[in-house]
Amino acid sequence: MTTFDYFQIILFFTALTALTPLLGNFMYKVFTGQKHFMLPVFGWLEKLTYGASGIDPRKETDWRSYTFNLLIFNLSGLVFLFLIQVFQGYLPLNPANLPNVSWHSAFNTAVSFMTNTNWQGYAGETTLSYFVQMIGLTVQNFVSAATGLAVILALIRGLSNKSSEKLGNFWVDLTRSTLYVLLPLSILLSVTLVGQGVVQNFKSYDTVQTLEGQEQILPMGPAASQIAIKQLGTNGGGFFNTNSAHPFENPTPFSNFLEMLAILLIPSAFTFTYGKMVGSVRQGWTIFSAMLILLLTGLSISLYAEYSANPLFGNLPLMEGKETRFGITNSVLWATSTSAASNGSVNAMHDSLSPLAGMVAMINIMLGEIIFGGVGAGLYGMIIFVIITVFIAGLMVGRTPEYLGKKIQAFEVQMAMIAILLPNLVILVFSAIASVSSAGLSGLNNYGPHGLSEILYAYSSAAGNNGSAFAGLNANTVFYNLTLGIGMLIGRFGVIIPVLAIAGSLGNKNVTPDSTGTFRTDNWLFIGLLISVILIVGGLTHFPALSLGPIVEHILMNQHSTF
Repeated sequence: MTTFDYFQIILFFTALTALTPLLGNFMYKVFTGQKHFMLPVFGWLEKLTYGASGIDPRKETDWRSYTFNLLIFNLSGLVFLFLIQVFQGYLPLNPANLPNVSWHSAFNTAVSFMTNTNWQGYAGETTLSYFVQMIGLTVQNFVSAATGLAVILALIRGLSNKSSEKLGNFWVDLTRSTLYVLLPLSILLSVTLVGQGVVQNFKSYDTVQTLEGQEQILPMGPAASQIAIKQLGTNGGGFFNTNSAHPFENPTPFSNFLEMLAILLIPSAFTFTYGKMVGSVRQGWTIFSAMLILLLTGLSISLYAEYSANPLFGNLPLMEGKETRFGITNSVLWATSTSAASNGSVNAMHDSLSPLAGMVAMINIMLGEIIFGGVGAGLYGMIIFVIITVFIAGLMVGRTPEYLGKKIQAFEVQMAMIAILLPNLVILVFSAIASVSSAGLSGLNNYGPHGLSEILYAYSSAAGNNGSAFAGLNANTVFYNLTLGIGMLIGRFGVIIPVLAIAGSLGNKNVTPDSTGTFRTDNWLFIGLLISVILIVGGLTHFPALSLGPIVEHILMNQHSTF
């Protein structure tokens, strides 16, 4: 690594840390109904939305009604997105005359974008029209991210309320998240990306003559507007097949830096928002610190692995699957960030990463996407681990566990365990089925431990709502489209429903005042304990599978063996 590589990493995390309290404080004002500078810009639209929809913004609901509204809204989005894909050929803004999408691919894509996963078993420029990309995918990029913010807001109210079953209004949380947070940031980023050369038009595809005298088709389209929200909303689905490795999506080092920063921006800033909303900024910085330590640890391992030579190729740099204009450091920093944040966008091919770097990306996802994680989703996933941690700490000291003055009892622990176990069940069970069935094995282009890694990564990505892939796996088949789609649904709502149940349970409880025996959850001791619990749970669950995939592959590579 060069001095400039170190400088880029330091600049990236300095910018992220500096922006955390700034954006976090703004979101605190938005979600607590205070005055903020975006209110004069979009306040009228918020009121118009409530009036046109017949919503009373002052009406709050309990966790069951909140969950029902959330599920109905997301189901409606899934059905709409499915229908516009299967009837794509009859809809406008289709200059390439792309045909209707197959039912199983349409199902997979609809589930994928509705759940904030953005897994793509298709190539965008050869499969989906401008209409579907804009009206279908881009809209879901906004509302799926807003859904994640709504869930964490409900959980925060459950933690901070005093004997109240009300968790707020889902429609208000959804609207404010979209209008005041996601939309302004997306407009700012998309305009900046257009200035860097990202395409944004409605032209038909261009046909040009190459230097070799051959014809080449250049895809066009409204890319910048979708790329902005796919990064900021931790969605990740690319407008083009190669995602942000494509020069029309990510043409310059500056666009690369901004798109990387956008991945972690809102998840990072919301830790500060969380601290302010629960009445203790230290609680927010504690969670931020735990997330940052895990991220930096994974980044260090990945950089070491990628800068270590492959014994089979001597001292040649590991540049397969990477863009020369970005190099190793930017590729690894992006891969670590996108896998930690359930974003899933890429500027290099994860399938070509070294075994250890690929394993780090996989572990980031397998842990539950709680290292910053998705917008809203990462934080409520981390709170699940906080609940387990304080429960274990309570057992060790023989005291009823508490968090923020709320007693953590059997129901909360049971719901937390369901939220942790269901995604892991998807990963292990579906990977096992794919590994022994002809339908699953037929999608492999690589066998041996790397083939297993491709299958593990696919179902980890689905269950963790990440969307990235070891793309050597041909996943656009009936088997993979259906099983991955089911995995995405379980990974999303198998966590959201228990989280909202926990929020409802905690909201009904009184706040117990701190005493000398209260276990502190805002210091370095708790950070260490929280990280230990996360790693132990992840290690015990997935180490056997990882040992048959990337770990064996790493050992074979160092023994100059191939497979």
